[in-house]
Amino acid sequence: MTRSHDLTAGSIPGHFRKLAVPAAIGMVFSTLYNVVDVYFAGTLGTEAQAGMAIAFQAFFVLIAAGIGLGAAMAALVGSAVGRNDLTAARKIAAQGISYGIIATLVMVVLELFLGPQLLIVISAPGAYRTAAIAYLMFLLLAAPGFVFAFGANGILQARGDTASMQYAMSVAFLANVGLDPLMMFGVPGLWNGLGFNGIAIATALSQTGVMCYILWRVSRLEMAKNLRLFEFRPEWATFSRITGQLLPTSFAMLVMILASFVVQFYLKSFGEAAVAAYGIALRIEQLFLLPVFGLTGALLPIAAQNFGAGNNNRVREALFDCWKFGWLFMCVACPLLWFAAEAAMRVFTKDASVIAIGISYLHVDGMILPIYMMLFAVNALLQALQKPVWTLWIGIYRQAFGVAFFVWIYVRWFNLGVTGVWFGIATSVLTGLLLSLVVAHKVSTPLIGGLWRSKRTTLTRTG
Repeated sequence: MTRSHDLTAGSIPGHFRKLAVPAAIGMVFSTLYNVVDVYFAGTLGTEAQAGMAIAFQAFFVLIAAGIGLGAAMAALVGSAVGRNDLTAARKIAAQGISYGIIATLVMVVLELFLGPQLLIVISAPGAYRTAAIAYLMFLLLAAPGFVFAFGANGILQARGDTASMQYAMSVAFLANVGLDPLMMFGVPGLWNGLGFNGIAIATALSQTGVMCYILWRVSRLEMAKNLRLFEFRPEWATFSRITGQLLPTSFAMLVMILASFVVQFYLKSFGEAAVAAYGIALRIEQLFLLPVFGLTGALLPIAAQNFGAGNNNRVREALFDCWKFGWLFMCVACPLLWFAAEAAMRVFTKDASVIAIGISYLHVDGMILPIYMMLFAVNALLQALQKPVWTLWIGIYRQAFGVAFFVWIYVRWFNLGVTGVWFGIATSVLTGLLLSLVVAHKVSTPLIGGLWRSKRTTLTRTG
């Protein structure tokens, strides 16, 4: 059973329920997967948690490549499916897998040489930097699992299948609960384990399992059956299309990491407790954003298929439904996060200074969760319209210039300390949303008649 859905007809809210709920559940397990890692790192102390926080940011360069490949597959395959051109969809899917192999090799080599240098820039000398560099080297073993899992999942998303990743991540989470302590502490009398680096090995093992399952699900799709070896031979034209869709999305994600580096640069002056608190609070915040990720993840294939089919009004309707459902959830999530901040932080650490700093972040950034939701939805729409380059420019403003400028203002001018870092992040997100709405309306006008009203447009597309 392929779990494919035709998203060009039927109730759009119904499609959101079919796609967003499994996607959100899958992301719940994905975040819990990370929470397990943070928890076991906490058993080794604040230094291990701080080391994990900065090592993961350096590794995120690889994850960004996988996310970009997944978004490219969802947009390009989804548009082909919307046009009912399954031959083109098959070709793009096969080329996407080949692209993933090459991208993984290139990115691993870059990480080996540049990753440690990045960690030196954003950390102070000490035990947590040393731990982070060693952890990153082990974590590179998980690179193929992340890139291929995200890329292949984009193919499934294009066909309306978000359930497969849900199942994969739920099993991976359960496996990680057992693998983390096994790899860290070993088996008494038989093996002493790998300590902190054992968490990275556990990640590599479980994520490789996710990759294998998702690739198997792709092989079960009607359009992917009986693929021949020659179909995976790189073709410049298709690689160029994938690159055009992937690079802006991946670079937008990398710009987000640049923002994290800027934040870490400021936080290191407040000590390792601030670094650890930020890493823990981000994981907690992600739990409250999971339904948003599910919604915006569903918006991409819904909008992509309908854009391919020329259903402009349904593309706009999908965006507005995404915002509507997102605001309904945020009415519950924002106050819950405010009151649960302290209890959530205490799950991961007993360090009073880490708890206090984490609470301050969750109170400030938690109030702008609806802004994140609307911004992520606009980015998904631009990807579906095959105009991801604009997500890059918006990201450059928000996460490169915005974070650096506004954090500097609050910390250096107003002397707000670590809270000034959180205010800087919040201000950059708010102004980024305003910019994205203006850009998205102008970009979408010649394609679907704009965000706010319908216009008769002549669409010219290449397949």
